[in-house]
Amino acid sequence: MTQTVLVLGSGGREHALAWALSKDVEVGAVHIAPGNPGTALVGVNHRVDIMDGRAVAALATELGADLVVVGPEAPLVAGVADAVRAAGIPVFGPSAEAAQLEGSKAFAKMIMEAAGVPTAAARLCLSMDEVVAALDEYGAPYVVKDDGLAAGKGVIVTDDRDAAIRHAASCGRVIIEEFLDGPEVSLFALSDGVNVLAFEPAQDFKRVGDGDAGPNTGGMGAYTPLPWAPSGLTDEVVATVIQPTIDEMRRRGTPFVGLLYAGLALTKRGLRVVEFNARFGDPETQPLLTRLKTPLGGALYAAATGNLAAHPPLVWGSGAAVGVVIAAAGYPDAPRKGDPITGAEAEGVFHAGTALDSDGQLVSAGGRVLTVVGTGDSLAEARAAAYAKVAQIDLPGGFHRNDIAQWAAETELRQAQESENE
Repeated sequence: MTQTVLVLGSGGREHALAWALSKDVEVGAVHIAPGNPGTALVGVNHRVDIMDGRAVAALATELGADLVVVGPEAPLVAGVADAVRAAGIPVFGPSAEAAQLEGSKAFAKMIMEAAGVPTAAARLCLSMDEVVAALDEYGAPYVVKDDGLAAGKGVIVTDDRDAAIRHAASCGRVIIEEFLDGPEVSLFALSDGVNVLAFEPAQDFKRVGDGDAGPNTGGMGAYTPLPWAPSGLTDEVVATVIQPTIDEMRRRGTPFVGLLYAGLALTKRGLRVVEFNARFGDPETQPLLTRLKTPLGGALYAAATGNLAAHPPLVWGSGAAVGVVIAAAGYPDAPRKGDPITGAEAEGVFHAGTALDSDGQLVSAGGRVLTVVGTGDSLAEARAAAYAKVAQIDLPGGFHRNDIAQWAAETELRQAQESENE
């Protein structure tokens, strides 16, 4: 069946989703609302308020959409998926109730406790006295999280107790957690409310500067696969984290249909969940979808219609993919907008914060402006390809990290050399 798919959102994740859907021979038409200049190259953009469920449902009906894919978290938490489902159109994205796995960190902790999912010890604090007591209980490094949505900027990890208190004071309900040591991993899984289909793991880079310096951001780059990850990691995460969470949500009468994103820490004490997201992650989606060989439309449609059990496992390319984010001057605190962008036409350049000015010139329009993905047989080759593309792009004042996947590429090379010497 030739499908018409509507993707909601305007960032790099949505550009990658629209791009991957456009490559699916079973997808006849890709529409994006509102989209960006990059998505306009792979589909048709539409002006609509994606927080307005009735307006989205009306557009989907008008387009004859066979599937609606909700990209960002805010419309999911606002119940946009519910409005589209009520119009009789399959939706890839959880209901408002199920999206609370991302919309409320306290709710996610409750679900994890009920499902027996390993996670950090935490306290929900409703007053500054409770915040101070929890900070003193767990000690430094201090982990302070806004309970609600904060566009990737609601978390602070710091040794500065005063900074932790100031961040907590800027939140409403706040979660104080124990610090989890060890590397972090992102693992996505499709769910139809009962069954799950896992992606390969990826790793992103949250800090703004090389060597993980500076404040947290929405993500400055990502790569896949992870040569250093323990064997069987995906199966372990599905068995101990993803499937128990999906089972618990179904048991409560709020089945989770869509993409469950598990942010994980591989600690000395074992696997722990750092956070859940209820949608594809950005910037991990860009390199992951670049490596995915399975047609995306069929997989998302199977999840949206309750048919994942019959869908084969996802198939991946044998190489590697590295994504490097180019950010605007002043990001993350006060990103500058309106700067001209040149050289962004190459394949694998995904638009996030871009717009066209009155003269049709591509300009910056957000903090994270582009995600540039390179591929290769190895992480070293993929890094080289990504940074070669980055070098061809000009954005006045723009910047990027220079160390995305560097350690992993060195690890992969060392493993290959050790294997040759055996």
